[in-house]
Amino acid sequence: MPGVVFWALVTLATLTSLATAWTLGANSNSPPFAPAIGANAISTMRAAFLIGILAALGALTQGGAISETVGAGLIDGVQITSLAATAGLLTATGFMAFGIYSGYPVPAAFATTGAMVGVGLSLGGDPAVDTYRRIAVFWALVPPVSGGLAYVTATILRRDDIPETVGVPLLAAVVGGIVANVRLGVIPSPPDAAQSSIAGFVARRVGTPTVAGVDPAAVLVTLAAAAVSFQFIRRRTQESVDRGVRTFLVILGSVVAFSSGGSQVGLATGPLENLYGTELGLPGLVLLALGATGILGGAWMGAPRLLQATSREYAQLGIRRSIAALVPGFVIAQAAIALGIPISFNNIIISGVIGGGLAGGSAGVSRRKIGVTLAFWIVTLVTSIAVGFGLYRVFEAVLG
Repeated sequence: MPGVVFWALVTLATLTSLATAWTLGANSNSPPFAPAIGANAISTMRAAFLIGILAALGALTQGGAISETVGAGLIDGVQITSLAATAGLLTATGFMAFGIYSGYPVPAAFATTGAMVGVGLSLGGDPAVDTYRRIAVFWALVPPVSGGLAYVTATILRRDDIPETVGVPLLAAVVGGIVANVRLGVIPSPPDAAQSSIAGFVARRVGTPTVAGVDPAAVLVTLAAAAVSFQFIRRRTQESVDRGVRTFLVILGSVVAFSSGGSQVGLATGPLENLYGTELGLPGLVLLALGATGILGGAWMGAPRLLQATSREYAQLGIRRSIAALVPGFVIAQAAIALGIPISFNNIIISGVIGGGLAGGSAGVSRRKIGVTLAFWIVTLVTSIAVGFGLYRVFEAVLG
């Protein structure tokens, strides 16, 4: 029968996870709606309300893969204990709090990944080199891919020979097609399969044979979703270009906020995977619900202030450049969720802003600022490993 110390550590770890999720809800999930607020397409309070709901839903339905990676995939040979989880979460939360109050761009994914690697090594575990290699490659590809997608998107929106009644609906079609293939934990799937998408679920129900490894039914569902999205936004832009663009901004912000919740919740819940799943024997949905609750509270209580600040920055960028920055955010976030790789939305959005700016002939961000940001990201990763390692040793020495 677990003793008082065990339950005290469980309580502390849970509260720390909630605090981390609250911080993520207040900060990391806010940027998607900032362009819509800057364009006066939605009010700040309504945006904060939607962010909380959408990010929490994303956390519940898409957060499992990244939570598992953070909790069990970063270290081999040991399992993360409640004390180690507390040390890792406190380290990551401390770094994020420093970033909030100092103004430095501290990426949550870098801080949490480094912290959990540090406490895992302090436990006596072995480095999960293959996982580190996958994460490093993905992180390295984010800036050029995000910047490149943003550049292409901004170029399409700026071309005189492509009217906005065509260019914006085309982007909506791409987003709609991707949404049809987004993996969701609530959709029934075979026991040996990963989370299923709407297109995959329909394909299994229809039962059509695959052609060269491609399911025709899934392709048809994808094309149908793209066509519906295209037609809806096209009608809006034909009625009024400004109204159509603002509608697309709100929809795009919604799907990015949903994706943000799914990709970020694992940073708060991952350290508790072993504690909740193995030691307490609770289903994974309970842990994701804990993280979703924290994200919901953070978005509702902390997001409005940040939204007002970031919306002014996006208003300066302009509506089309803002769209160019958010489209890659959605695509890359869903790719990361599918691969179970923790990511930083700061990394994606900043790269997208730079790429969108290049389409207009100027990035709008100085080389020095880019260099300082990249250097700070690397310092965050390395320092969080060291702090996580040392903090767990201190806890172990004090609490035994």
